[in-house]
Amino acid sequence: MPGKTVIVVPCYNEALRLDLQVFRRFAAQHRDIRFLMVNDGSTDSTSAVLGELVNSLPGSFEAISLERNSGKAEAVRRGILHAMASGAELVGFLDADLATPLPEVLSLRDLMNAEHSREVAVGIRMPLLGRRIRRNSLRAWLGRRFAQVASWVLGTGISDTQCGAKLFRVNRRTAFAFSEPFLSRWIFDVEILARYLHCSVQDGVRDGIYEWPLNDWQEVRGSKLRPKDFVAAFGQLATIYLRYFLSQQWRLKAQSWDWTAVEAPATDVVRRRAA
Repeated sequence: MPGKTVIVVPCYNEALRLDLQVFRRFAAQHRDIRFLMVNDGSTDSTSAVLGELVNSLPGSFEAISLERNSGKAEAVRRGILHAMASGAELVGFLDADLATPLPEVLSLRDLMNAEHSREVAVGIRMPLLGRRIRRNSLRAWLGRRFAQVASWVLGTGISDTQCGAKLFRVNRRTAFAFSEPFLSRWIFDVEILARYLHCSVQDGVRDGIYEWPLNDWQEVRGSKLRPKDFVAAFGQLATIYLRYFLSQQWRLKAQSWDWTAVEAPATDVVRRRAA
């Protein structure tokens, strides 16, 4: 089989929303895909639920816990670093509510395996004919406006930054993208792309980012994202623009990053940077 794929699932107070049966059924049918469940300091019984899931299929599920609630961005980042250090070849993340159904993971994985030059697969929610994309109208409109501004900030067109389905090839560029905590808890996806684009100064990685229209996506009740968070997100975009594109910090970091030590495995780079 092509390399190991690990999907990080951030969980904060998800005890009542986690569909264990769906996770188990998918994992039993696709043993080449592993799930890393990250308990982000939950105050409900999420820890016990995740323990039950891991015990049911220990080869397919692993769970780690953050000592306190740190937000989705840090839960994903810590999970990605853990997955990379474990020897995964493809790593990604997916929302615990399964708004993006698990079979979409297969599409993203196959997309990456079909062309090695693809380094980032970004799931996007495009209401195309033949697709089942069911979004709240107001959220969809706000999402399109946000994507337009995010595209301007990044200096490259992107249709949907905030869909919670992304897959990355494990290499030094991914280690670079997840090397430090993100500024934002919610729009860290934009920061990931900003960090990857800084890599393009070194080796043209811009062409390795690939958008994939999902076949199925459905709004799920209970989202922790509130309408006012969309407004705050535009302010966070301004902060990202200042930090990543007006400041020299990340440009200098990209220039000083060790891109040439091809003998060292990527997992060693992750361990050193995460230390």
